[in-house]
Amino acid sequence: MHVNVLVAEIGSTTTIVNAFDGLGSTSPSFVAQGKAPTTVLDGDVRIGLKNAVDDLLSHTDEKILTYDRMLASGSAAGGLRMTVHGLVRDMTVRAAEAAALGAGAIIVQTTAGKLNAFDLEDLRAARPNLILLAGGTDYGERETAVYNMKAIAASGQKTPVIYCGNVQNRSIVSHIAEENVIPLSLADNVYPRLDELNVESVRKVIHAMFEKHIVNALGMEHIRDMVNGAILPTPGSVMLASQLLYDEIGDLAVIDIGGATTDVHSVTDGSPDIVSMMTSPEPKAKRTVEGDLGLYINAHNLVDRLGSDTLSKELDLDVDAVMREYMPIPVTEAQFQLTERLCLEAGLAALDRHAGKLRHLYTPQGRRTIAEGKDLTAIKWLVGTGGALTRLPHHESILRTIADCNKNRMQLLPPPGTVRTLFDNDYIMASVGVLSKEDPESALRLLKESIRWNEIRN
Repeated sequence: MHVNVLVAEIGSTTTIVNAFDGLGSTSPSFVAQGKAPTTVLDGDVRIGLKNAVDDLLSHTDEKILTYDRMLASGSAAGGLRMTVHGLVRDMTVRAAEAAALGAGAIIVQTTAGKLNAFDLEDLRAARPNLILLAGGTDYGERETAVYNMKAIAASGQKTPVIYCGNVQNRSIVSHIAEENVIPLSLADNVYPRLDELNVESVRKVIHAMFEKHIVNALGMEHIRDMVNGAILPTPGSVMLASQLLYDEIGDLAVIDIGGATTDVHSVTDGSPDIVSMMTSPEPKAKRTVEGDLGLYINAHNLVDRLGSDTLSKELDLDVDAVMREYMPIPVTEAQFQLTERLCLEAGLAALDRHAGKLRHLYTPQGRRTIAEGKDLTAIKWLVGTGGALTRLPHHESILRTIADCNKNRMQLLPPPGTVRTLFDNDYIMASVGVLSKEDPESALRLLKESIRWNEIRN
């Protein structure tokens, strides 16, 4: 069997390989999917890749698989670890955080203002793959970003740096990096003017740095022996797919409830009525990641949130006993029942944290309502991706309940019953996001097929 492209998703525990054919035509197809344990800890990620390809073949009638290209996304070895350093917490720092998260990073340290000795010690301990340095609007404050670049260099750090601050500092930051042999890339200022975010340039540079400098650090130094196309962080790939889908169907949010974390991506400008009440700008495309909400590694957190005794009564189960035998993929009826309830809780909590809120202020002139955080009131679609929201038996009712969570109308979400749900039925959003870097038209067609768009539209 010969196909155009294989796209691998190399996770911390599992490697998935998707095969696609007919790219460049009006009818590209998803051929098959294979999976196998990731082998980063074995010292060679290629073992897991080859095993996943063998598993893919086992789902076809073929014995040999050849392909023109292999692309990949990766979140193995903890994913893309980044630190973010800026000037003011609610301005350049928040903008830089949004850019890093949207590109698929895990933020392991955030600082505002000048780095001190304790900040630098925390930076060394965080062991980031990439440092994001912001600070100052264009032609505004200059001192802090230069000070921080000098401090990073003096600390002996050789971690690659992306500078996305005041444009006037580009030359001096570049000079400091060159003198100290620190890999540096320049991006447009992430906060060029007051109340203006500019995150897309930074995201693109993060992806380029990931391919150039970070892949080896994630234990994938041999991956280029097999992969001859783009390699992106997996959450960044899902964001690219979300933006691609937005251009076709309009305002949306995407939720992925995994074993360790729950990610929410949204692409929307919000509604004009809310914009007038916003206290600070938000990116059009935003990702949040909840590191305490997961269905396996963090399942105990979800049980604690709900209460073991309360859960036991609600589900008519001995939850403590089920947890003692809990599996990453449920196998018994009791495990399925508990996993689905935890999935619902993770989704509700993650969407609540992602969405902004309305807040009432009482002033001498009377009550005033302001909006804080991301405005999702204009979203039309909530898309479920990942294993839980595409494979659990009651995933449709789970996502429906999550979509209708805005009961008190104080969240910046649409009213219950107004958002439609879609599912990444083929579980290919991350793969399609990588593919969109090279063939966006085929990627969009494959994604629309996965969400069964023609059936929904008709």
